[in-house]
Amino acid sequence: MHDSDHSTPRRQRLLSGYAFNTTGKIGLSVILFWAVIAIIAPLITPYPPGKMVDWDYFGPVSADYWMGTDYLGRDIFSRILMGARYTVGISLAGVTLACTGGIVFGMIAAVMGGWFDTLLSRFLDAFNGIPSLLFGLVVVAAVGSSIPVLILTLAAIYMPGSYRFARALAVNIDTMDFVTVARARGEKTGYLIRTEILPNILGPVLADLGLRFVFIVLVLSGLSFLGIGVQPPNADWGGLVRENIEGLSLGAPAVIFPCIAIASLTISVNMFIDNLPRKIRDRSA
Repeated sequence: MHDSDHSTPRRQRLLSGYAFNTTGKIGLSVILFWAVIAIIAPLITPYPPGKMVDWDYFGPVSADYWMGTDYLGRDIFSRILMGARYTVGISLAGVTLACTGGIVFGMIAAVMGGWFDTLLSRFLDAFNGIPSLLFGLVVVAAVGSSIPVLILTLAAIYMPGSYRFARALAVNIDTMDFVTVARARGEKTGYLIRTEILPNILGPVLADLGLRFVFIVLVLSGLSFLGIGVQPPNADWGGLVRENIEGLSLGAPAVIFPCIAIASLTISVNMFIDNLPRKIRDRSA
């Protein structure tokens, strides 16, 4: 009984470092909400997203049309639900490719060093100097706009930054004594990366992944706003803003609600990242 009394507070102290605060829980809840919507959107849309259901363009909020109608009389609520599939899905796929490639190459460059590190770093530094929207315009003009092209373009835009971040963390870990001891034992590069480097940079790179997800959402919305993102009749949230921009002077819900959707997702991701559990965020310390 005596041991149990002492172990309970200790266990609570250990777990408290992994607990989310209220702000982090709110951010995570909104992220999960949009993730679920992206999966089940076709099952819950009240109207077909491409169908003209109202003769009144830029119609107001009503019992039939919860977020009004767009410039063609289509239900904007249904289009936002379906747009979540493109905004969340494309952004998630893009950030996964970008951060996976950046982290892997960053760790390899840090451990191997030499000419491989120099050449790869200089190449990605040069690539990182190209403005993201300009690069997107060039790619779309060359090969056309499609969802695979958008995913690969967004991944290419943000992989150099992820590489630099992961490499900087890995270089610091690579100089530590336990890595030197592992090298002295004759461990291979794969072992050093998998066992010694990755576990010690995992927390910061997860936080960086969240930030790059926000950037990718905004860049995707910008590309769609310029007309080179998701193509009609489909639309992500940025495309919905572009389609209905003429209703801005009228205060049309068709413009306002897609902007709110973009803001809710990006702000929630930031709230979640800023309030990651302390022991996850500081794992490499």
